Amino acid sequence: MKTIRIKKSFTLLLATSMLVVLALSGCSGGKSAGDVVPGNDGDSANSGGQVTITHYTIDSEDRTFIEKLVPDFEAQHPNIKVKVEKAPYEQFDSKLQTLIAGGKSPDVTSHYGYGGFAEYYNKDMLLDMNDIIKEDGFKASDYNIPDDLMKIYTVKDQVYGIPVNMYVSLMLYNKDMFDAANVPYPPSDYEDKSWTFDKMVEDAKKMTHVSNDIAKTQYGVDFTWSERDMRPLYFGAEPYSQDTWTNGGVPSETHFDSPEVIAAYNKLFNLILKDKVSPTTEWSKSVAGQNGDAFVTGKVGMTVSGSWSLAGSNDFPFKVGVAAVPAGGNDKVRSVLFVDPLLILKGSKHPKEAFEWIKYLVSDEIQEKSIDLSGGNPPVNTKAAETYYKHFDGIDAADVKKVYEGAVEYGFESYNHLITHYSQINDMFINEMQPIDTGHSTVEEVMPTIQKKVMEIIKR
Repeated sequence: MKTIRIKKSFTLLLATSMLVVLALSGCSGGKSAGDVVPGNDGDSANSGGQVTITHYTIDSEDRTFIEKLVPDFEAQHPNIKVKVEKAPYEQFDSKLQTLIAGGKSPDVTSHYGYGGFAEYYNKDMLLDMNDIIKEDGFKASDYNIPDDLMKIYTVKDQVYGIPVNMYVSLMLYNKDMFDAANVPYPPSDYEDKSWTFDKMVEDAKKMTHVSNDIAKTQYGVDFTWSERDMRPLYFGAEPYSQDTWTNGGVPSETHFDSPEVIAAYNKLFNLILKDKVSPTTEWSKSVAGQNGDAFVTGKVGMTVSGSWSLAGSNDFPFKVGVAAVPAGGNDKVRSVLFVDPLLILKGSKHPKEAFEWIKYLVSDEIQEKSIDLSGGNPPVNTKAAETYYKHFDGIDAADVKKVYEGAVEYGFESYNHLITHYSQINDMFINEMQPIDTGHSTVEEVMPTIQKKVMEIIKR
């Protein structure tokens, strides 16, 4: 993989904020395996110098696969037991807060819920790993983790997260629908200047057939690029002020009611309401279920989403291709990066043992092994990534690699990781934008309300 260049680093994002938090976080500590006195390690259930750490994750197969790794880890580390605590996605953040408030803080987790790193950081939930890293002699390069990815979760040289997975935005397309419409496949090369948003719409129209008979209806594209508040960035409109990235993820201004942002949202909603090449939420639910993906049904020609969509592609009932996200007008950003770090919480009683578990999960062997066990999670380890590119049946590994590297080249870390109070912001956007999707309100009517509410949330 080529050198990875992240457009916004958390070194800049939080460099001038939360100085008190930073000072306090460096003071947090815990017992190591060598510090434990047999029969007196603080865990009444353990004895003989053995400690138990808890890994908190989402209750889904692509996350709970780590349970299969626990026996091997425990065999290699007989002094450490690993307990996996789970919660549904929708309850992930609330349960985490409940555990912490009740004095039962997990040891290791990630920002797998609606909230992101900035939210956890600003709530003073995270342990600075610097002392542990120095004592251990840990080097990211020894685990084939690019330094630029480490910087995302490094604040004023204090390390708060070790990257474990790296998702990007990409396009999947239904080769059968392209063939039936006699439309050439989209390119995997991000440098192909002919592949634009307008060209995507042109191709989508050729594959769209709307009928009163739902069984005969199909659409050309489903464009779900990142979360709702980030989508204007794709067209070059920036909804958050630039000081967001140097102000602890807290913007002094937002611009959701600006002409540029409104124009960007209109372009996206026009896919549904004007061009009619994209499905409505109601149609998608009718063919794929409440939380299903309409693309999987074979009734959507192209989908732009996170690379987690690749995970199930081996089981799709049609031939699948992977392509670059088309150019939308922002010459620097075409993809969203979703880099998941493993975090040690400040409430951890055994941070050194937790770090041993993290090192195990990012090692070459386990990163490669986890691809199959998880059903296709993308490793952060660049050596294991070569195996990941070959994981998908019927999809050219060279195309997957080209798309991944291009997505990173034109990538920007997801706002949900970088902006505080994000879970509340996300809920508000979902509720307020629903009338636009159904055609009951216009973008122009809704955005002033969103502008007001997002600032209210940020100022709380």
